[in-house]
Parts: sequence; C-alpha cells; structure tokens
Amino acid sequence: MATDIKNAVHAVDAAAVLGLLPARPRLLALGEPTHGEDALLDLRNDLFRQLVEQEGYRTIAIESDCLAGRLVDDHVTGGTGTLDEVMEHGFSHEWGALAGNRELVRWMRAHNDGRPAADRVRFAGFDGPLEIAAAASPRQALTALHGHLAAHLDAELLPCTAETLDRLLGPDDRWTEPAAMTDPARSTGRSAEAERLRLLADDLGALLDAQAPHLLAATSPEEVERARLHARTATGLLRYHHAMADPSPARMSRLCAQRDLMMAENLLALADRGPVLVHAHNSHLQRRKSSMRMWQGPVEWWSAGALVSARLGAEYAVVATALGTIRHRGVDTPPDDTLEGLLYALPGDRCVVGAARLATALGDPGPAPRTSPWFGYAPFDPTHLADTDALVFVRDVRQVPADA
Repeated sequence: MATDIKNAVHAVDAAAVLGLLPARPRLLALGEPTHGEDALLDLRNDLFRQLVEQEGYRTIAIESDCLAGRLVDDHVTGGTGTLDEVMEHGFSHEWGALAGNRELVRWMRAHNDGRPAADRVRFAGFDGPLEIAAAASPRQALTALHGHLAAHLDAELLPCTAETLDRLLGPDDRWTEPAAMTDPARSTGRSAEAERLRLLADDLGALLDAQAPHLLAATSPEEVERARLHARTATGLLRYHHAMADPSPARMSRLCAQRDLMMAENLLALADRGPVLVHAHNSHLQRRKSSMRMWQGPVEWWSAGALVSARLGAEYAVVATALGTIRHRGVDTPPDDTLEGLLYALPGDRCVVGAARLATALGDPGPAPRTSPWFGYAPFDPTHLADTDALVFVRDVRQVPADA
C-alpha cells in the first residue's frame, strides 16, 4: 500500500494540481482543515502565484467578509488606501492580522502595478458580513443598493425612500447584539421593521435586475456587479437575522445553512469572471453536507461547495488539505493506521495526490479517521475521498515567530 501511495503523489504546483482534475474548473477550491496557520496560507499564496503566472487565473476568493473585501480589491487593483488600512478594515475573522494574508495583498498590488485593467488580479471575500457571535446590520448593503438605484432611476420606480430605510433600520446595535446568537429572543430579526425590510430588499434586488440594461448603459459592468453584491448581501443578512430569531430546535442548522448559501451565491457570481481560486475551510468547500457539534447538539447543513457543485458540475473542483503535525497546537505525529499517518511516512514536506487513485491504493475498507486533541483542527475523513478531486498533504505545520 505504501508503495502504491508513494507512486501516486506529486509535488504541489499548479500544473500538478490541474493535471489531477477531470476538467479545467471555473472555481478551483483549495480547502484547509484549520484556520490561522501561515504555513497553509503560504502554500495557498504559492499556488495562486503559479496559477496567475502560468494558467491565466485572475481572481482569488477567501473566506472573509464580502463587503469588506471590496476595500482589498480596490487596493490591489487601483492602489486605494494603504496596506495597513486594508489589512485592518478589509478582512473579517481577524484574518487581516495574519502574515500570509498580508503577503498575498502585497504581492497582488505589486503584480498589478502598471498592468492594464484586464490583466490585473482581483481579490474577493465570499463570506457574509458575519462573525461567530454576531451578524452585521444590513444597513451598509441596503443603503448602497438603494443609493445606486436612486442615482440612475426615476424616484417613482423605487419601492421606498432612503429615509424610510433609515427609519426601519434604526440603531445598528439592534442588529449586532451578541446575545442574539444564543438567545433568539434578543434578535430583532422577526420584528415588524425587519419583516418590512426583507420585502423592500427583495423589491430593490428585483428592480436592479429589471433595469439591468439601462443601468449597464448608464454606469459600468463593475458598478452593476457591486450593486448585485449589495443586493445579495442585504437579502442574505435579513434572512440570517430572521433565522437568529427562530426559537425552534432547527435554529442553528438554519443559520449555518444560510451562511453557506450566502457563500455559494457569491461564488457563483465570481464564477462569471473565471477561473477563480477559492480558499476556505474544507467543511465549506466539500461536496457533502457539513456537520458540527454546537452547544445545543449536532447540526447538519449543505455546504457552499455542495451548493456550487450542484450548479457547476465538473466546472467546480475540490482540493482538500490534510495535515501531519501542528505541534504548537498539541497535534502530534498521526497514528500509522490513519490516512494522515500513511502520508506522513512519505518523504517531503508537502505533496498532492489524486483522490480517486489514493482511494484505490488505500483499498476498502480504508484507514480509520484520525482524531484531534485540538478543537480547531478537523482531520480529513477518508470517506470524503469519493467526493474530492485531489488531496494536498502538509507534513508539519510549524508556528511562525511573532516577529517574523
């Protein structure tokens, strides 16, 4: 078995990864089994650079706030703002503090300098404006969408005025109340104002679509694309807040499903740019249902990858990542009878292998799933090989010194 696996692995580079896929994808998804490790971000950055320079890729999308990500895109494409400013304000989940993300933004800006617009690389966040303990107010998305329409359409076509939106939205802290994540009674998502806003967001989004020919002629494809992002985000956030106010046992499943639905809608919109490298947690990109144990018990929902795959088919490809050790997190050498243990025995720091060939080499039944002593690391489930195109293995994830 070890010899069969050894003969199937390749060095991790763009040509090897694309060569393992059944077709050239519009969305190439690179998953990671844990967040916040610069070694994994360095691997992603290396792969993206090769995809740009050798394979014609022009966009990278990461698991970060889709609205904040526009600040990063404006910086890398046009030099708007400083690097420090976009790292502070252009990322959610504290991703802006990671050295690997800073290096990505710095490289993208340097790469674009002096290039024509059509040849510049683009950045996108594809997550909603959501954090673990709170969701953003829909104000930014709603008011930006309304402003775009109001600037280019007759007032009588709009379903409401800006003043009506402001009155219905009220103070933003109504929406961002952290206690609402665990107590649905603290959420404003099913108030009369929120329900009215859901209808208005739908009407504004429909008006954007109905007037697309005029808006494209009066503005630009880029401005209409941004308005569509605001429309998706406004309706998605209002659905999310509605689910936060749900007192039923299905509440957390609905919240997780709505988050991944927002991710999927953003990815499908980005696919029109194609080809795109997507980077997020394995669980968001897999073709199967995602699952998690939360404070009220286990929850399941369809992942963003499953939703996108249902629409794009072979134009969506999944490259998952598995790890050997993360010693600074207490994840030591994997047991020999696990998938990670078998890959750990191979030479080299990182490799990639086709999932189908790996599954054949492992036989049936395959190795036992690995367990992890650290909640933040999700070992790769060998049964997912059937729904994965390729697997990257990183032998040792080392901690980067704080002053590096």
